[in-house]
Amino acid sequence: MLVLVGIGLVAGVITAVSPCILPVLPIVLTAGAGEGGLRRPVLIIGGLVASFTVFTLSAASILSALGLPQDFLRNAAIVLLFVLAGSLLSKRFAFLVERPFAFLTRRRGGHPASGFVLGLSLGLVFVPCAGPVLATITVLAAKSRVGVETVVLTLAYGVGFGVPMLLIALGGQRVARRLRATGPGFRRISGVVIAVSALGILFNLPQTLQTHLGGYSSALQSHVEDTQLARSHLADLRGGGNAFAASSAASGSGLPVLGKAPDFAGIDSWLNTPGDRPLTLRQLRGKVVLVDFWTYSCINCIRTLPHLRAWYAAYHRAGLEIVGVHTPEFAFEHDRANVRAATHDLHVTWPVALDNRYKTWDAYSNEYWPAEYLIDRLGRVRRTHFGEGEYGATERAIRSLLAANRAAVPGARHVADATPTEIVTPETYLGYVRLDPSRYRGTAIRPRRGAGYRFAAVIGRDELSYGGRWTIGDQRAVAGPGARLRLRFHARDVYLVLGGNGRVRVLVDGRATRSVHVAGDRLYTLVRSSSLRDGLLELRVDPGVDAYAFTFG
Repeated sequence: MLVLVGIGLVAGVITAVSPCILPVLPIVLTAGAGEGGLRRPVLIIGGLVASFTVFTLSAASILSALGLPQDFLRNAAIVLLFVLAGSLLSKRFAFLVERPFAFLTRRRGGHPASGFVLGLSLGLVFVPCAGPVLATITVLAAKSRVGVETVVLTLAYGVGFGVPMLLIALGGQRVARRLRATGPGFRRISGVVIAVSALGILFNLPQTLQTHLGGYSSALQSHVEDTQLARSHLADLRGGGNAFAASSAASGSGLPVLGKAPDFAGIDSWLNTPGDRPLTLRQLRGKVVLVDFWTYSCINCIRTLPHLRAWYAAYHRAGLEIVGVHTPEFAFEHDRANVRAATHDLHVTWPVALDNRYKTWDAYSNEYWPAEYLIDRLGRVRRTHFGEGEYGATERAIRSLLAANRAAVPGARHVADATPTEIVTPETYLGYVRLDPSRYRGTAIRPRRGAGYRFAAVIGRDELSYGGRWTIGDQRAVAGPGARLRLRFHARDVYLVLGGNGRVRVLVDGRATRSVHVAGDRLYTLVRSSSLRDGLLELRVDPGVDAYAFTFG
C-alpha cells in the first residue's frame, strides 16, 4: 500500500509540472487571491482534488446509469466557469444570476467557501496527461472494480498534483493582492482569465499543449510510472502479473507447475461446440488444453492462427484441445455474428468462448492479445506465453504433455514464423482515449463531435495527422466529408481496423496504390512490401467509414 501511495504521489507531481496543467493554473492563481486569506486557495485545491477523485472513480458508472452522455459533467462545469467569469466581468450579469450563483461570486464579501465550489468545477474539467497510473485507475473504474487500494492510489495522485498547485497559488497571492488593490480592474482581469481558460479547456487546449510541449513530462513518466516496480504494483492492483508463479516441476515433462487453471467464467456464448453449448475445464480433464486469448481484428493474433491450425490438425486426435477465449478490444467485437463470421473466414474450427465482460480474462489475470496458457490433463497451467513467437517451444511443450498422457504423438509440424523481428511503427490507436498525443500532429482533437481538421505541415516518423472532417470518438474515428489521414510509417506491412461501408483510397508517398472496399468491421491490409521501408501513407476515406487502429508488420 505504501509503495502505491508513493507511486501515486510522484505521478501526481509529474502531472503538476506537465503542459496539460497550464489551462487551469491561471484560474487557480487569480481566484486564489480572492478574499479569505490562505483558506481560499486551500479550499480551491481541496475541491479540485475531491471532485477529480470522485469523478474519475464513479462518474462513468453514474452517468451510464442515468442515461447521460459521458461529457455531461465536464460540459456543465465549463458552463459554470463561464458563468463565474461573466459575474466577475459584469455587475449587471452578476445581479441577474445572483440568486442561483451568488455563492460562486465575490459578492457578499467573497465567502471563501465559494473557492471550494470553484475547485469542484475545476476537478470536472481538469484532464491530466495520461500515464500508467491514471490508465490503471481508469480501467479499474470502468470495470467497477474500485477497492480501497484504488481509492488510495487516486487520492495520492490527486494530492501529488494538488500540493504543487497549492504552492503556486500561495506564491502568486502576493502579486495578485497588489493587483487587487487597483479595485474593479482586478475583478475584470480575473473574469477574463477564467473565461479564456474555460475556452482553452472547451477546445481541448491541454491535449494540444501536451502534444507540442510534453516530451519532458513523458520522459519523467517513463522513469517513474513505467519502471519495473511501478508496473508490478499496478499489475497487482489490476489483478494481473502474478497469477501463475512456478512452484515445482512435474516428473516426466520438465515443465513447471504454474498453478491451477481457472475455469471459463462469465462467458456470454460459445461457438464451435456441439450445439454451441458451454465447455468447462472439468469436461476437458484428461486432455491437454491450450487456452488462447485472442480477438479477431488483432494482427498479432491473426499471425498466430496458422500455428494453432497446424497443432489442432496434428494433435487433436492425440488429446489436444484448443479453446479460443475471444475477449474483445473494440465495441464491434462484442457482436456474436461478427465473431462467428470471423471464425469462419479465419478457419478457426476449435471451440471459441465469447468473453465479452472480461470475466475469464480477469480470472487468468491476463493482460495481452494473444496469450497462451497450456494446461495439463490434471487442470494445471504448465506453460504461458504472451504475444507472438516461441512457437517451437510451445509445440515441444504440447508434445511433452501429450507424451506424458501416453498418447501416440505425431511428428512435429513446421510452420514459418511470421513474427516481425525488426523495429516497426508501434500500434497506433485513432480514438481519442488511446491516441498517443506525442505522436499526433495537426488540429487539436475535439472528442465526440464532428470537426474540421487540417494536416500538420510536418509529420515525423510514426506520427499521424487528420485532414477534412472527422468525429473522433472513444475508440474510433468516423469519417465525414473530405476525410483524410496521414501517417509516416516504418514497416513492411500496414494494417488498419475499419468498419462501416465505403471505400478507402490508399496513397503511399503521393502515389495511389490501392482502393480498399470496406464492408464490415475487421482488419484490412493497406500496404504490403517485400522489405522494411519508410513511407508517408495517406488515406482518403468515404464518409461513414470507421477507423480504429493501425498495426504494422
